[in-house]
Amino acid sequence: MRVLISCGGTGGHINPGLAIADIIKSKYPDAEFLFAGTPKGMEAKLVPQAGYKMETIKVAGFQRRISIENIGRNAKAVAYLATSGRRAKEIIEGFKPDIAIGTGGYAAGPVIRKAARMGIPTAIHEQNAYPGVTNKLLSKEVDYVMLTVKEALNFMDKSKFEYSVTGLPVRSNINTMSKSEARKKLGFNDDFTILSFGGSLGAGCINETMTEVIKWHVGNKLNINHIHGYGGMGKDTFPQAMEAAGIPLKNERLRITEYINDMDVCLAAADLVICRSGASTLAELEAAGKASILIPSPIVAGNHQYHNAMVLGKAGAAVVIEQKDVTNERIISEIEKLYKAPDKVEVMSKSAADLHLSDTNERILSVIDKLIEKGKK
Repeated sequence: MRVLISCGGTGGHINPGLAIADIIKSKYPDAEFLFAGTPKGMEAKLVPQAGYKMETIKVAGFQRRISIENIGRNAKAVAYLATSGRRAKEIIEGFKPDIAIGTGGYAAGPVIRKAARMGIPTAIHEQNAYPGVTNKLLSKEVDYVMLTVKEALNFMDKSKFEYSVTGLPVRSNINTMSKSEARKKLGFNDDFTILSFGGSLGAGCINETMTEVIKWHVGNKLNINHIHGYGGMGKDTFPQAMEAAGIPLKNERLRITEYINDMDVCLAAADLVICRSGASTLAELEAAGKASILIPSPIVAGNHQYHNAMVLGKAGAAVVIEQKDVTNERIISEIEKLYKAPDKVEVMSKSAADLHLSDTNERILSVIDKLIEKGKK
């Protein structure tokens, strides 16, 4: 069986594509895979690193805000659009896939559209509660739509496709360690533990607030352990802020680093997680069953992180605070309330766990099997 997967742009589109390939390979070990993505996107690095072959296609999105720079970008997007259909056909005819799957990003548009119009069984996976433009358009052409959360249907024409709520695949090492084991591994005791981060690049808003949060609980000698990843954005400011406050980056209650390379351990150790609300992050919070304070990024397409966060917020699994409403006092107040109410944290954690779909792999394979059967007809 030959499987074509198209994705691109951000890890939020690429990692689900890689995860779906791994899921298919677990049932069909002889399957052959080809990824299609842009030559300069993250996929050009991540896909070969994962051991999969990739063909490139030049695609770019249109910029809505009018500026001299964006006029140039849109001209380039038009030029790419003129050749993308032909390039997509070349990729498809060269690989001869039995099925094709898109997981979002501009590259998926021309490839999956062309595959569908060439009669190849096709599906897409939408990671967010607010669907991306590419997947909205493709949903009218593909055979099946896989959704992380059903709420995405509120923004799609569900009369145009057959859908399945599959959830989002998460790393296999999530939720494989007890809280006490994880804390022991990190050198912490069993006191209330906070995990905060803003992704590999970091988030200025979260870093600024965590500076004050750490000063607050350290200064008041509260029984709180804290893990914080400040990311690339904070490497020139966060350590200096801690040094100025006389707070070490690591001791029996603190572990402050640029990157968190053992997220499975840190997540297992945490009572409360403070972070953005990308789809993969939330899927891991659900899989680990963790209470959270979510601060959605306001600079993402369609404000999709807010919609993602509200799925957990409405379920009672998270406190959702938009960035415009973030103040040091507000965040410290929310943390203090939860620190003093372990029963509330336990309820939120259970609500997060209740959202987790433990059979995501099986649900995705069910859709794959439907595509295979359609191809045989």
